[in-house]
Amino acid sequence: MKPKAASATRPARSTKVATIADVASLAGVSPMTVSRVVNGEQNVRPDTRAKVLAAIDTLNYRPNQAARHLAGSQPVRIGMLYTDPSAGYLNEFLIGLLNKASMSHVQLVVQRCESREGEAKQVEAMIASGIDGLILPPPFCDSRALLQLVVETDTPAVAVSSAQPDEQVSSVGIDDFKAAYEMTRHLLSLGHHRLGFVMGDPNQKSSEKRLAGFHAAMHDAGLVIEEEEVLAPGMFTYRSGLDAAEFLLSQKQRPTAIFASNDDMAAATVAIAHRMGLDVPSDLTVVGFDDAPLATTIWPELTTVRQPIMDMAAHAVDLLVRQLRARRAGEAPGCEHVLMDFELIRRQSDAAPRLRPPVRLGATS
Repeated sequence: MKPKAASATRPARSTKVATIADVASLAGVSPMTVSRVVNGEQNVRPDTRAKVLAAIDTLNYRPNQAARHLAGSQPVRIGMLYTDPSAGYLNEFLIGLLNKASMSHVQLVVQRCESREGEAKQVEAMIASGIDGLILPPPFCDSRALLQLVVETDTPAVAVSSAQPDEQVSSVGIDDFKAAYEMTRHLLSLGHHRLGFVMGDPNQKSSEKRLAGFHAAMHDAGLVIEEEEVLAPGMFTYRSGLDAAEFLLSQKQRPTAIFASNDDMAAATVAIAHRMGLDVPSDLTVVGFDDAPLATTIWPELTTVRQPIMDMAAHAVDLLVRQLRARRAGEAPGCEHVLMDFELIRRQSDAAPRLRPPVRLGATS
């Protein structure tokens, strides 16, 4: 028997989601040229268009074509990836999204990401499913992998609460540096000189900016920062706040005030202080950041920085829908970076440092 002649076969297509950059590289053109071909623009030479179309076919590229999905009354589909180290922040954020989505004819596709290692695959799957745009709350707002992915796939996106937003992706947030600076100055004005600071997730830019604001206020007040004594690591979770508070309050010279980078860790600090027999705020001032619902459900209620979480989420929807509709009209909307106002909210958890020794439980006269 003669062996069967080998039949011509097409190269196997990759299971990885192709990006606009992949198409441009294969076709030997710029990503902008690929975008023009995908959007049906006529100012592309026929031979160049043929190369791009061939590359699209070979890579099985599925471009994000929000403009074509926005015709008539068809709803906008917006994806959001979330994790929940701070349930209070997430609840406020989701309420803001849902309220605005219901008023703006927007469908939300919300997915939980169990691990940072799988975030890119989940976003790739959402893009491949045909979502029109993405909203990236913390910690995903600072993920280099995700920001690069949305740029390469030409997917409109808004990062929320990124203290150092990417120039190529729109963002909504507050001035974390200034907010932390003002809170620290407030503590100093009460007469506190030895301050503890609980840091946030080191992978988030907001943590870096809040720490920098704390440092700057201490420096401007002429105080020496002894990091090994006044700083404690945290991860924006209640559990990490417990560990940080135990560390700070076990120091030989414990702080008279502790500034935690979010309300979850501040609430944990109050719990540890109570467990150690310390009165808040008579023996220890504790302040937080966010003004999440938890700030007013513990005793004493927390002095904190209020960032408008629900308003930021709603503004992100507005911004993203505006960009998508501009694309439908054939425009090329630029990135917008919006800073919203914050407010220092004073409640019952702060006071001037105690000048007399605290009463010891079980002490006798």
